[in-house]
Amino acid sequence: MNPLRSVPFILLILFSLLRIKAQESPPREFRGVWVATVGNIDWPSSRNLTSEQQKKEIINLLDLFKRLNFNAIIFQIRPSADAFYNSKYEPWSYYLNGENNKAPNPYYDPLAFIIEEAHKRGMEFHAWLNPYRAVVNYHEFRSNPFPLTYEKPEWFINYGNNKYFDPGIPEVRTYTTAIVTDIVQNYDIDAIHFDDYFYPYKLNDEIFDDDRSFTTHGGNFFPENKDDWRRENVNDIIRDLHHTIKGLKPWVQFGISPFGVWRNREDDQRGSETLAGQTNYDDLFADILYWMKNRWVDYILPQAYWHIGHEKVSYDKVINWWSDNSYGTNLYIGHGIYKLGNDSEPSAWTNKSPTEIEKQLELNQSLSNIDGSVFFSAKSFLSNTYNINNTLANTFFVHPSLQPVINKSEKFTPQPVKNAKISKNRNKQYLLSWDVIPENGSYQAVKFLVYKFKKDEVHNLNKTSKIIALTGKTEVEIPKKDINTGDSLIILSVSRNNNLGNPVTVKF
Repeated sequence: MNPLRSVPFILLILFSLLRIKAQESPPREFRGVWVATVGNIDWPSSRNLTSEQQKKEIINLLDLFKRLNFNAIIFQIRPSADAFYNSKYEPWSYYLNGENNKAPNPYYDPLAFIIEEAHKRGMEFHAWLNPYRAVVNYHEFRSNPFPLTYEKPEWFINYGNNKYFDPGIPEVRTYTTAIVTDIVQNYDIDAIHFDDYFYPYKLNDEIFDDDRSFTTHGGNFFPENKDDWRRENVNDIIRDLHHTIKGLKPWVQFGISPFGVWRNREDDQRGSETLAGQTNYDDLFADILYWMKNRWVDYILPQAYWHIGHEKVSYDKVINWWSDNSYGTNLYIGHGIYKLGNDSEPSAWTNKSPTEIEKQLELNQSLSNIDGSVFFSAKSFLSNTYNINNTLANTFFVHPSLQPVINKSEKFTPQPVKNAKISKNRNKQYLLSWDVIPENGSYQAVKFLVYKFKKDEVHNLNKTSKIIALTGKTEVEIPKKDINTGDSLIILSVSRNNNLGNPVTVKF
């Protein structure tokens, strides 16, 4: 058979598969984006914006990701030892208004504002913190430093251009726990999220000088076992934070986004078939597997920013390893969408059709243990390289999808909605509305799925093509075309850990 003659047939099959895929999305899938505030990467776009301009930028970002059927925002609220919220411990961030400890004027709380706006759209809000980075480019802040660096200088280590908390000091871990406690108690967040900065990445020409804390707090560890001591320090804070968060609000998730490689196989038979220059275990002293085995984290989100076929760290080998080693923990994959179309990156990132991101998402779908994707970072969707927004919306995220269940050992089933009805609003648009039965904590209904079915259609609630809304509001506008072509609407209440209540049907 002439292979060239088979090409049109193969293309026809591929296009058919794409159409089939476009008809349905997974019933549950985590679809997130990192919004970075350090260096004003994503928000605010400038340190000279008014409060209203800052709010408008947030609204525009959330509206964009809602249109793309994303369901989670991972927002950096503490890029170092500063705050994008009203903290009782740390100063307002320089990246907010161009000065350390300068509150928004007119005053508003950015964290409270974006949480409320995300929840209106049915999105989870994950509060992203850096646990140990204290000051970025500390030389620039000598005239207006973080006060604690003068009050407790023994807590800090200068390394490279940054100033870090010393993870080996017990009081530092207590302080970090207090920061997290303050946030969990005072804000309606869905998760605390840490990225890959525990001990800092190693620099070739500098030593992270924690000899003093090792001498004081090293206990029974010998100098040749200092790396084990460092790992134990990080284990301690992860364990303590897990217990603290769950003790305060059991529904608040604790998620970690580590560097993509735990260990190379040449150093450990349990490691991945990679040759990464640095790894979590050996260089950042973060033993991710240990945390998952102990159920200290609700999800793991490795930063797999390489391309498929990378010479030393290939994307496919990285995610296959995590899929095989997730220990029942929710597993999401971090994509380096910022590399797309960048001529300084390998050619894989400059291919327009299909793009590297499309290839990665296709691969993710073939692995049953992968529960979703997160993209770094938000501004990549504003530039929309290679029209990637439409590709995601039309091929991969066609329909809304509910976030995965958390706290799998405990099921928190919310009450079904009540008093559901269809009416007309002031603009003579059809409005579906309902009431919520108030409940405490984990059982509270916090968002809702709305389905539309035609007459005689089977009410299959796993068909995402039937979802017309994922919302945190208690009302949804129903387009007239849906009224004309539908027979019934179904509302499902969703609890804080993403369990479903019983369906409520409203007939047209």
